[in-house]
Amino acid sequence: METTEKDIIRGGQFLIKDTQCEDVFTPEDFSEEQIMMKEAVMEFNEREIIPNKAKFEAKDYALTEEVMRKAAELGFLGVSVPEAYGGLGMGFVSTMLTCDYISSGTGSFSTAFGAHTGIGTMPITLYGTEEQKQKYVPKLATGEWFGAYALTEPGAGSDANSGKTTAKISEDGKSYVINGQKMWISNAGFCSLMIVFARIEDDKNITGFIVEYDKDNANGITLGEEEHKLGIRASSTRQVFFNDTVVPTENMLAGRGEGFKIAMNALNIGRIKLAAACLDSQRRITTTAVQYANERKQFKTPIADFGAIKVKLAEMATNAYVGESASYRAAKNIEDRIAMRQAAGNTHQEAELKGVEEYAIECSILKVAVSEDVQHCADEGIQIFGGMGFSEDTPMEAAWRDARIARIYEGTNEINRMLCVGMLVKKAMKGHVDLLGPAMKVQEDLMGIPSFDTPDFSELFSEEKAMVAKLKKVFLMVAGAAVQKFGPELESHQQLLMAASDILIEIYMAESAILRTEKNAKRFGEASQKVQISMSKLYLYQAVDIIEKKGKESIISFAEGDEQRMMLMGLKRFTKYVNYPDIVDLRNEIAEKVKSENKYCF
Repeated sequence: METTEKDIIRGGQFLIKDTQCEDVFTPEDFSEEQIMMKEAVMEFNEREIIPNKAKFEAKDYALTEEVMRKAAELGFLGVSVPEAYGGLGMGFVSTMLTCDYISSGTGSFSTAFGAHTGIGTMPITLYGTEEQKQKYVPKLATGEWFGAYALTEPGAGSDANSGKTTAKISEDGKSYVINGQKMWISNAGFCSLMIVFARIEDDKNITGFIVEYDKDNANGITLGEEEHKLGIRASSTRQVFFNDTVVPTENMLAGRGEGFKIAMNALNIGRIKLAAACLDSQRRITTTAVQYANERKQFKTPIADFGAIKVKLAEMATNAYVGESASYRAAKNIEDRIAMRQAAGNTHQEAELKGVEEYAIECSILKVAVSEDVQHCADEGIQIFGGMGFSEDTPMEAAWRDARIARIYEGTNEINRMLCVGMLVKKAMKGHVDLLGPAMKVQEDLMGIPSFDTPDFSELFSEEKAMVAKLKKVFLMVAGAAVQKFGPELESHQQLLMAASDILIEIYMAESAILRTEKNAKRFGEASQKVQISMSKLYLYQAVDIIEKKGKESIISFAEGDEQRMMLMGLKRFTKYVNYPDIVDLRNEIAEKVKSENKYCF
């Protein structure tokens, strides 16, 4: 079926448009090719990564490089690279899938893999000239060379455009000479190529360069010692120093001053792939935790039978299911958008760039939500293991340490929270997402008399979907009033932006799970989705709680008098269930399922 511009919901439009369950992609929709890919990646993880966990934890950097070479032999480094440049040329969903299932053995390998295939290779496939792509991408896709990405500096972290590294044109005009220092560079210890960002003269924005690195002919590049880190211990992370490093002018990436744009767009892809990289870790942690809980007896009872443990197992499984639902929903939106642009005559390069950029809001939402869920999952995993969880003899403490970085790299979660609301407001200003119309309508609703009819909620998820629609009104009410009050100054009200973003995040995640489950209930029968229905309801209930709290915090911080009273009444109305779910019952049902299967089983 031809996908037209009308069919594909644009980035951020989930907030103002009703999405039908038939229109979302779910993991149950994987093609045969994707299932084969998934199985190949899982098998690789079981064979090459998981048995070597102890070596990775002992900072065996050589092993990371060796396993990367093995992944290259199987084509895993080139999944998203077009066939013309030595890759497999598979779609965005397959890229996500590979990243998902290869990442759960250890965060060390996951980081090396993500840094190479994402921010190490992508900037050239997306921004490189034809010559640059022909020269470098095949080497990166086949693992002949490994890539690194050098953006962060001691003084430039979240403020990526403030870097001090300089690039000066040589006297003969044939090359640039780079001087400066970069830090936290993943894969620095074994890369042959770095995407380096530097400033030319007093340019407002930094510029990107492709810099080759050969240990035997260092060209003014020196590496610091390996960093000693809390987690991802066998991921090579070093400082990189440039001292009169000569780079030919033809190695500039995109145009002068376009580095900031490259950095931001490369990070969009990095963000959604980072969400994917946290998914199988959650499945694996949940499985490990339930197996331990089924075996461990206290008071002559397996601890999995205790309600206090069931809460944990139910929440861990639910968050994994929801994160997976939302991640693949967005991945397919991106894939369809890319296909649509290619059909309209865009090059692969333009289509991919614009396709991902379109869903930058969703990429930020997923990065935040899933990175926080994996940390919580590992934390509860330690708790279920009790004292043993704190020991290096069990896998939980490493999982917990590795999870911690996910909230920091690819843009901190604080930056991403502010970005997703900021980008939404910008899209509204450009007319890509009509926020103003729906926000005005919500204000009218607040003035009107609420309906006291009892709705018919007999159909599956009818109440939940009505609830999601009301939660969207909360966001429009709060964000609309904040934009009216502060206008462009809203950017400086970070606490408000953070609260609004939590509302936005919970809406997207809750809706994604409900739509996935509804779609599967329609095609596989409601009975087959009994536990998934419980997970979707449980997640929504908790989302409502968060949204109510964050909504109230925002309203009482920027509104006063009658406006405040009216908005608080609206908040109460928009977060009220007609029929509250039995939360204890939902959790028990989810936990019993995981317990009886002795693994994460959805």
